[in-house]
Formats: sequence, structure tokens, C-alpha cells
Amino acid sequence: MKYLFAILLLVATAGMASAQNYRSPIGKQEPVRAAPTPPPHIGQRGDVSGSIPRGVRGGNPLQLLNPLAPARYGTAAESVIYEPYTWKWRGFKLFEIVW
Repeated sequence: MKYLFAILLLVATAGMASAQNYRSPIGKQEPVRAAPTPPPHIGQRGDVSGSIPRGVRGGNPLQLLNPLAPARYGTAAESVIYEPYTWKWRGFKLFEIVW
């Protein structure tokens, strides 16, 4: 029984020693620095968005009804409220205040 325990201990020790395979890099290595994280986007408090303010800011509110309007007037997806799970539209954002 003593010999069996000694053999098992020897096998377990040899197994742990053979599992180490660290290889050091060759040559001088440069220190690794973390990439700078950009600051979070902080909008102005009380930003107003929605269909009506966007139409007033754009200069021509009738372009919001034009499906062939230029890209500077935005897309319809910016003013639509979607259901979070089904992605079906539920309404329009006429005025939206972002906090």
C-alpha cells in the first residue's frame, strides 16, 4: 500500500511538472501600454430632437414628407418609436427631450 501511494504521488508530481511550458521572448520587449479610452459622449442637457424640431432646423419642413429628400434631412428611422422585442413601429417622435 505504501508503494502504491508513493508511485501515485510520483506520477502526479511528474504530470504537474511536465504541464509547464513557459517560453520567454527573445530580445528586448517594449512595455505594453493600454490604449487610451475615449471620453464618453456627453450631449448637452435637454437636447431636443424629433420630427418637428428637425424640420424647423432643416429650413424646409416639407422635406420631411418627401421620400426622395436629401440625406441632410435625416432618415425616417430617427423619428419612429419601435417595440423593443418585435421591432414593429408604435408611433412617431414629434418632440423628444434627451436627458
